[in-house]
Amino acid sequence: MTFLRPFLDRWRLCAFLASTAMLATAHAFQTFGGYAPCTLCLRQREVYWAALALAAGFMVLVRLPGGPRWREFTCWVLGLVFLVGVGVAVYHAGAEWKFWPGPEACASTGSGVNAAALEDFLAGAVVRPPACDEAPWVFAGLSMAGWNALISLALVVLSVLAALRERAKR
Repeated sequence: MTFLRPFLDRWRLCAFLASTAMLATAHAFQTFGGYAPCTLCLRQREVYWAALALAAGFMVLVRLPGGPRWREFTCWVLGLVFLVGVGVAVYHAGAEWKFWPGPEACASTGSGVNAAALEDFLAGAVVRPPACDEAPWVFAGLSMAGWNALISLALVVLSVLAALRERAKR
């Protein structure tokens, strides 16, 4: 636990940086890897955008007069947001493994459009949007959604530990 202490004491900053890193990784896969996101991929990103915004706001809140009393609460809220991320990622991974169907409207909303794709579309080519039930990238047996579920779960655990640490410091 000694190793985690510096991270837990600055959990709002760490949650902000972790969310930023996850969004940067997702955008790198899209931009440099050519992996257009499906609807559920975009939902997973929305969770990190929410966590990023909340963490930034919470960093300000706890420094305001009377703000330190909110330290524990902010960690619980971040844990709840990351828990939603676990749910979305597990749902996506389950759809990829065909454990359950993904959403009917599981298509990208225009990501990855370029001039060549537009020309093909105008020429009548069939455009196949990314599907939520197909994993375009797998590493060590887990898709991006599977890895996201594990990372989100780790962030939930760290949020809970940070909240408990804040409670113990009172």
